[in-house]
Amino acid sequence: MIQSQDIFTISSQKQFDKLALKVFRFQYQNNKVYREFCDFLKTNPQEVKTIQQIPFLPIQFFKSHQIISSSETIQETFTSSGTTGMITSKHLVTDISLYEQSFRNAFSEFYGNIEDYVVLALLPSYLERDGSSLIYMVNDLIERSNNEHSGFCLNNYDELISKLVSLDNSGENVLLIGVTYALLDLIEKQNFQLKNTIIMETGGMKGKRKEIIREELHATLSKGFGVQNIHSEYGMTELLSQAYSFGNGIFECPNWMQILIRDTEDALSYVDSGKTGGINVIDLANINSCSFIATQDLGKKHPNNSFEVLGRFDNSDIRGCNLLVL
Repeated sequence: MIQSQDIFTISSQKQFDKLALKVFRFQYQNNKVYREFCDFLKTNPQEVKTIQQIPFLPIQFFKSHQIISSSETIQETFTSSGTTGMITSKHLVTDISLYEQSFRNAFSEFYGNIEDYVVLALLPSYLERDGSSLIYMVNDLIERSNNEHSGFCLNNYDELISKLVSLDNSGENVLLIGVTYALLDLIEKQNFQLKNTIIMETGGMKGKRKEIIREELHATLSKGFGVQNIHSEYGMTELLSQAYSFGNGIFECPNWMQILIRDTEDALSYVDSGKTGGINVIDLANINSCSFIATQDLGKKHPNNSFEVLGRFDNSDIRGCNLLVL
């Protein structure tokens, strides 16, 4: 039996690899869709000895199948955003505590104690629908910040501007998490010179604005907020873990999450560090669903295991979460 402490106490590549192989065999046995996919590829679980030999389930399966490795009752169903008529992904979560442990531990690892921050969230398009895993996470961070000033902002930009300036001037550590188009809307209403505030964009124009490349976006946001770097979060409906960037679009994963870059011409092989390919994600917190997902995102990996997101495959629909299209 795989315990949560096995996942969140990983401290070496050897530990990660060993647990990933254990999770793979567990999911092969308990996830009907994943097992059928592995069998289709003629994968014999007993012959899989490295993480590179593990089959990665195409992320589109979350739109057409129930991807679940547990017989327990479903506690939460997270859904992806999408335009009218678009088929959305569904992530069935049987143990919400795994998600909570994942994002709480990752935030602590990258940013420290949540109680040291005022958390402000500018996520109007997410708030306007049900089933957002991002809203679930941010709501928890807001509550655990234990600060009366923390909270969501819908369309009350004037109130947000006043609060942001006041808190920053008072020396409070502020974390403003925002969907891309809303952050751009905000700096069009007011230019800032923030000294104590982290701006974290979660991606997504939501059809409100034209997609622009990351470098241009971050330059615009940096100038508008008066900050040196724009932070980013890389996560998605189908995962229970997130990677974070402190600037320049370079993401780092928590210890229970890793990225592999597959060859765009051969989905079952991998390219070297520094070369562009499709992003495969290993998310060991996603044990009750599928921990091995082949995304429709393009990226490249660096020798220290950090990575960049460069765009999307041309034939995939635009995800409402965390991607800028080149």
